[in-house]
Amino acid sequence: MRFDFDLPIERRGTDSQKWQKYAGRDVLPMWVADMDFKSCPAIIEAMRHRVDQGVFGYARPMPSTVDAVVGGFETRYGWKIDPAWLVWIPGLVCGLNVTAIAFAGAGEEVLCLTPVYPPFLSAPKNQGRISRPVPLVLESGVWSIDWEALERAVTPKTRLFFLCHPHNPVARVWRREEIARLSEFCARHNLILCSDEIHCDLVLEPGLGHVPAASLSAAAAARTVTLMAPSKTYNIPGMGISLAVIPDPGLRARFVRATAGIVAEVNVLGYAACEAAYRDGEPWRQDLLRYLRGNRDFLIDFVARELPAVKVEAPIEATYLAWLNVEALKLPRPVEHFEAHGVGLSDGSPFGGAPGRHMRLNFGCPRSTLAEGLRRLAAAVRAA
Repeated sequence: MRFDFDLPIERRGTDSQKWQKYAGRDVLPMWVADMDFKSCPAIIEAMRHRVDQGVFGYARPMPSTVDAVVGGFETRYGWKIDPAWLVWIPGLVCGLNVTAIAFAGAGEEVLCLTPVYPPFLSAPKNQGRISRPVPLVLESGVWSIDWEALERAVTPKTRLFFLCHPHNPVARVWRREEIARLSEFCARHNLILCSDEIHCDLVLEPGLGHVPAASLSAAAAARTVTLMAPSKTYNIPGMGISLAVIPDPGLRARFVRATAGIVAEVNVLGYAACEAAYRDGEPWRQDLLRYLRGNRDFLIDFVARELPAVKVEAPIEATYLAWLNVEALKLPRPVEHFEAHGVGLSDGSPFGGAPGRHMRLNFGCPRSTLAEGLRRLAAAVRAA
């Protein structure tokens, strides 16, 4: 491995939202999707070079930045995109909110699959739309779509489908046939498909690949808004750099119109980081994936051996997030219980889960940090 992911980075006393949450407390933060690794050296160098210029005016992407993104998408997913399809935005949550404004009216409905990253549920509500969650089902140790429930959820007011692909928090990589069926479902019900693919470069399972929803066919592309970013993969979420890829010019115009006056421009360092990520970041990414696989396997083995009351219910196929079932502990306030024993996890309830049933754990950290976090988790489980 060419890059050192075992090196602990001191983030206490910095601007880290992840670590500030527990400032002054002996709580190890393993909640928000923000890794505790230094970013890719090529990205750091690109930003250092940009800073050395010393001028930080309003920015637009350079042709080299666009070329890096277009080339990266083709190399990684076999998806040939037109640069005209790109709309640059400062974040994926922003993209979800803009999509809700652009493609659903007040009082109209947005479907999604739960449990899911909380902004999938809150973005429609923020904009006066209605969120209609459809629960995933756990079948033979695999999280699956309940197609009958999905059909029943559609009403005359349904306009939009939010897809998390790969899925956060259950870490599921949707297969080509599932994406094709979802695309057909959206076409049949005349829905716009918004596919959030921010974790697409973090597929951990060997042999699995990411299939962009819009890459299936021209018909699929014509009704799909794809949201992507280098932020999760390269640990640069604070840089505020994301992309909406919208092949259809009519949909693209509606999306851009919905951003007018309310969406900030991407900053100069964000563009520099993005270009370096897609142009020069692949060796680092491959080493990261190997390290995260090791962390995943370490976590799964620890839970199986030491925490019989806790379950990892399905394979962790992607992301650096583990969805833990803690229902057997019968904790009335699970977040507080685990924090009292020195580990900060994400509560499953805001993801659309049942209270007290699930917690999300971020294992994107040095192995020593993960080991300490799991030791504290075990102490919390014993105390319960």
